Amino acid sequence: MTTTVLLADDQALVRAGFRSLLARARDVSVVGEAATGDEAILLAGSLRPDVILMDIRMPGTDGITATRRIVADPATAACRVVILTTFDTDDHLFAALDAGASGFLTKDVEPAELRRAVAHVAEGNALLSPEVTRRVIERIGARKAGVGERLAGLTERELEVVRLVASGLSNDEIAARLVISPMTAKTHITRALAKTGVRDRVQLVILAYESGLVRPGR
Repeated sequence: MTTTVLLADDQALVRAGFRSLLARARDVSVVGEAATGDEAILLAGSLRPDVILMDIRMPGTDGITATRRIVADPATAACRVVILTTFDTDDHLFAALDAGASGFLTKDVEPAELRRAVAHVAEGNALLSPEVTRRVIERIGARKAGVGERLAGLTERELEVVRLVASGLSNDEIAARLVISPMTAKTHITRALAKTGVRDRVQLVILAYESGLVRPGR
């Protein structure tokens, strides 16, 4: 199946570069380009791309605001947004994750890594490097009231899988650890997402730390 991508960046040269890089992947198709956040919102609604590569700083509506509006709209909530920026700061990182982004990459990403990232996110996975994950964990301090209640409906096996997701393991690695099939691991994760009401693995990891299910260094 072909993964459809929308490019959102105010610089035409940057969009052309990403389009060229993604064109080398047979299973990826760039279906549209936006130069502003408002254009990205409109095109997301009309094109319904699988993945949106979103710049942070654009004229008018910025990329983080556009991401929040796209994710909040039921018509475009299935679109996965990957934030692409030259500004690799904690403020941008956490604003992007809070807005509902499924991943975060800087614009110096290697071509092969970009193509892998698009495929990875299109499959419903989160895109956080180990360094980004560490910063997310460090940012989460005290538990939030009521967060633990969102895990109350999970089975012991689902809680176990959530712990492994929070440890950064892939579906295949979780399957190997628990001696189950990758499809079964994916099913447990899908059920955990549905029961907790979170959007994707990124939010599931954050929930796991906020609730105290997983703690830094353990």
